Amino acid sequence: MTNVARFAAATALASSLAFLLAGPGFAQGKPAVGGKPAAAAPAKPQDRMVVDARELVYDNDKKTVAAVGDVQILYQGRTIEADRVIYDQANKRVTAIGNARITESNGSVITGDKFNLTDDFRDGFIDSLRVVNPDKTRFSAPRAERTDGETFVFDKGIYTACEPCKDNPERPPLWQVRSARIIHKKSEQTIYYEDARLEFAGIPMAYIPYMSGPDSTVKRKTGFLAPKFINTSALGFGVGLPYFINLAPNYDLTLTPTYLTRQGLLGQVEWRHRLLNGSYSIRASGIFQQDKDAFLAAPLGPRDKEFRGAIESTGKFFINPRWTIGWNVSMSTDRWFYKNYRILNTTLSSATYLQESISTAYLNGQSPTAWFDLRGYYFQPLNYQDWQKQQPVVLPVLDYDKRVHKPSFLGGELEFNVNVTSLTRDTAAFVELPQQKTYLVNGATSTGVGYSLYDGCAVYDKNHCLVRGLAGNVSRATAQVSWRRNIIDPLGQIWTPYASLRADVFSINPDTSGIINSRVSTIADTSDEVFGRVMPAIGLMYRYPFVAKTEWGTHIIEPVAQIVARPNETNSLRVANEDAQSLVFDANNLFEWQGKFSGYDRVEGGTRANVGALYTGRFGKEAYANLLIGQSFQLAGRNSYATGDLLNTGLDSGLNTDRSDYVARAQISPAKGFFLTGATRLNATTFEAQRIDAAATYANSVITASVGYGRYEPQPDLGISRRREGLSLNGSLLVAQNWRVRAGVLFDLDKYKYDRETWRAAYAAGSATIATYPNTGPFQSASTSFGINYTDECTVFDVSYTQNYADRQAGATKDTRTVMFRLELRTLGEISYSQNLGTSTGDGVSSSN
Repeated sequence: MTNVARFAAATALASSLAFLLAGPGFAQGKPAVGGKPAAAAPAKPQDRMVVDARELVYDNDKKTVAAVGDVQILYQGRTIEADRVIYDQANKRVTAIGNARITESNGSVITGDKFNLTDDFRDGFIDSLRVVNPDKTRFSAPRAERTDGETFVFDKGIYTACEPCKDNPERPPLWQVRSARIIHKKSEQTIYYEDARLEFAGIPMAYIPYMSGPDSTVKRKTGFLAPKFINTSALGFGVGLPYFINLAPNYDLTLTPTYLTRQGLLGQVEWRHRLLNGSYSIRASGIFQQDKDAFLAAPLGPRDKEFRGAIESTGKFFINPRWTIGWNVSMSTDRWFYKNYRILNTTLSSATYLQESISTAYLNGQSPTAWFDLRGYYFQPLNYQDWQKQQPVVLPVLDYDKRVHKPSFLGGELEFNVNVTSLTRDTAAFVELPQQKTYLVNGATSTGVGYSLYDGCAVYDKNHCLVRGLAGNVSRATAQVSWRRNIIDPLGQIWTPYASLRADVFSINPDTSGIINSRVSTIADTSDEVFGRVMPAIGLMYRYPFVAKTEWGTHIIEPVAQIVARPNETNSLRVANEDAQSLVFDANNLFEWQGKFSGYDRVEGGTRANVGALYTGRFGKEAYANLLIGQSFQLAGRNSYATGDLLNTGLDSGLNTDRSDYVARAQISPAKGFFLTGATRLNATTFEAQRIDAAATYANSVITASVGYGRYEPQPDLGISRRREGLSLNGSLLVAQNWRVRAGVLFDLDKYKYDRETWRAAYAAGSATIATYPNTGPFQSASTSFGINYTDECTVFDVSYTQNYADRQAGATKDTRTVMFRLELRTLGEISYSQNLGTSTGDGVSSSN
């Protein structure tokens, strides 16, 4: 919590001397003749002192006692070592000379040329002080003084978390903090620095006239944290200075005022509270903008908003060891606030395209054989293409799964599964066939910028328009029981019988009010209705592994065949498909017992056989290969994948014919650190690739490299009219000890086709000329990045450059080019800074900036 202020914390180990100085006088020890340790003077057990030395020298004239030669003093878990230790009875001083060392009970080692202490060890001086802590932090000073029994003053103190150079220990460490005076006040648990400067390789880089921070005994302390920097064309240059308030051991408050030269004061506050059974946090941020013209006018940007802000909260509580309840929610005044003001938000989706804020609250319970989850969702889109009214509010989503292993009457495994989903949206969502060209809203902003928003259809019928989501309420309850068991016969053949029974109940209450919602009636039945379906299934899987050993490896060839019989799927056109819209047929779901749909709204019907062959090989200690190829057949009944629902899910999937496309998957590692993976779907007749996913990676201590390639053919029945193809290249190289460079590029290999289509449309509209015809090739970058990184035991230094090119799907109207800098000094904290180059700062920002 204390970030930069913590770079003073390591010096607190010097405070360990306080324990030494607070002990009884050295004169209490009475060593035996010959240097052998003897019992100390009568004292409490915790005050008992043991002295060991080669000899004792008494000087009656000077009234001194000296322990000479390999002196060791053991006291309260600490060991004091020196060549010579002298007790001056007249002046009541204890002096340790030559290779003086104190080893603390926690492992800290304090060394010095000379210790000069009072006989009660309360005050004193240490020359050439050096402290090595268990966490490898180091502190040194030519002279240290303890006064008032609790204050240490270090003259010309130095602190670092870097280890000394093994070949040249006298060389300055990579970084260190040098201060004219360091004052440690134990009662305040605070260390003060005067005239401090941060040095890199002995060269001063930053000067701080005065600063303070908590010592190592402090876990939480009120004070300033590391400053935050921001610089964009729309905001100007900004500096945020967080202030942490430690209200109690289990709750705190952090205030972060950030001044922006163009927009004014951005306020942020965070409250955190930890209780016995969990914790929660609340964060709020807001600003009254001074220059609204930095942003686009509505609906493309937030120019019409004077106040902008957001509130977020996260929490998780343990009801008992098996049950938890929690939430992660956020809400902002507009969809661009998080991006424009660089507000970190844990609810943001990880997807690059069509990013949104996902708020959820949940109740979760689990045991070794059962799992329960109840939650709700709220989606807030963060780009101008998505319409909030088309986003569903999903409440509740209930999932329950219970497994019974080896039931006495059946054996195998019995599974019970329940799902309940209910959602509501205000406005229906559409997709145009064969290509999206029509939008529900067309117009111009107050500044004359034209726009087309929200997908619509030119003709609202099943052949030209799909319904992505109904307005109104859609609910479904599903319950299923299934059983399967592996049986191995004497020949080694594996037989897996399977049986299941599933029941669904749907309640559909469409909202057809308004022009947009009423258009659904030309595509789907919009009457209120409650209906159900029952889907029994029986199946059998057969596997027979053949094992062969050769001089160059072990090979397993395993033919696999599966058959599942079900009645026909019913009501597929009446079902509002909300959770099974994504269907990717590949080797991963070839033998899926529940079918190949991704959700509950659709269910596989008819009798289907899935066949394939699996090869596994191991070669030597490191190399291996795993290959799978297979195909699916519709043997009887109606093919569910050939029966499109309101979104045509199943069509163009490779499963919509009685004999499916071929699917294959390969994983090969020919050598340590080298991996090849690939998956494909091939047309059953022409063997043309319909989907390709391939990757190659190699990594060792010096170099890492990866190549990824993806190509997906058009799916016109789903509204995807163009092929999608991309190539990614990424790598890093260790160029010197601790130094690594990296680079990456993502090529959109089909963008040139999109550019030409756009030009042809513009030319037909009279707004383009032959001279502007795009002649770019296929290797157009979608994003690029490169950077350099230094990492050792005490330092992380990173500089990177990224460029993301304008993409309407990503909600970015302009290219974004960013340079990022990060410096992390162990125990001191981290400073990071990012700078947008040019005028591009993301969606919603005026291009005039």
